[in-house]
Amino acid sequence: MSKTYMIERQVYRMSKAGSISNLKLQKENLPIPKPDEVCVQVKAIGLNFADIFAMQGLYSATPEGAFIPGLEFSGVVMAVGEDVQDWKVGDKVMGATKFGGYVSHININHRYVIPLPESWSFEEGAGFLVQGLTAYYAITELGSLHAGMTVLIHSAAGGVGILANRICKKYGAHTIGTVGRAGKVEFLRKEEAYDEVILRDKDFPEKLKAALANQPLRLIMECIGGKILKQGWEAMAPMGRMVVYGNASFSSHGARPNYPSLFWRYLRRPKIDPLRLPTENKSLMGFNLIYLYEQTEMMHRLLGELQALNLKPQHIGHVYNFEAMHEAIRLFQRGQSVGKVVVKV
Repeated sequence: MSKTYMIERQVYRMSKAGSISNLKLQKENLPIPKPDEVCVQVKAIGLNFADIFAMQGLYSATPEGAFIPGLEFSGVVMAVGEDVQDWKVGDKVMGATKFGGYVSHININHRYVIPLPESWSFEEGAGFLVQGLTAYYAITELGSLHAGMTVLIHSAAGGVGILANRICKKYGAHTIGTVGRAGKVEFLRKEEAYDEVILRDKDFPEKLKAALANQPLRLIMECIGGKILKQGWEAMAPMGRMVVYGNASFSSHGARPNYPSLFWRYLRRPKIDPLRLPTENKSLMGFNLIYLYEQTEMMHRLLGELQALNLKPQHIGHVYNFEAMHEAIRLFQRGQSVGKVVVKV
């Protein structure tokens, strides 16, 4: 391969964070991969809530200045760096990246891609890594999942929720899923093996109590925030663990954040007093997968354990063409998606 080898790629780049309207499709030159990198021709891109928060400037890990959103992708290796031994041109892979995924081609360290299972489509591959690792790390490492445990999973029809439930079932746990839209209840009852599915409405505390049926609630996958977080905390049994990995109540449907609304929600956010935790015998934990990105050894260990569970591929609910990226983002923002939203390149 020539040292002057370079390809022209398409990228969705933000000039700066703050408004999704700053996301523009443009062409850029991509140099040859570094000695420890592979160049992947991207076939599919997975959307995540972290993308939205990053573009709106609400994510602490957002790069300064111009950046390319996107955390996960799948595709075909089209070039390898001179020190790379474990990949060859033509290999089908899925990968995770610390931003930079909204592209037609990407150079990435060879350790951040893994083989795409033979029976999986590129769309299924693009929907697995980030949400699979999020669910697995939260439930097993932080949540100490074990057989017979009762687990409450919010956003149960979303990518993390679906995979979290499947992981719980591998461990023999009892799962209660919640959704914010009535239309998603039937989907989950038909397609996913939740033990209970409830709609988050004004009667949520009573519905949750009925679904628990005197079983102790030991683990909550919390990504909603606001009063739902507080109601879940109050329902959780002693020795229970709440793992916070998102806050959908702070999301907005517009290109820019609604700062007056955000400030009002911030003022009204639930407050958990650490002085009362020993008395209540409850634990509150939070994590952000992007901060684990540099922990390569841990990520590979978690991935190995996750893959050993032999989960069926992610449910792909919505597929958009690359040129329709903004349309895909708007659907994702409105909370109308079921399963994973994927963009084909």
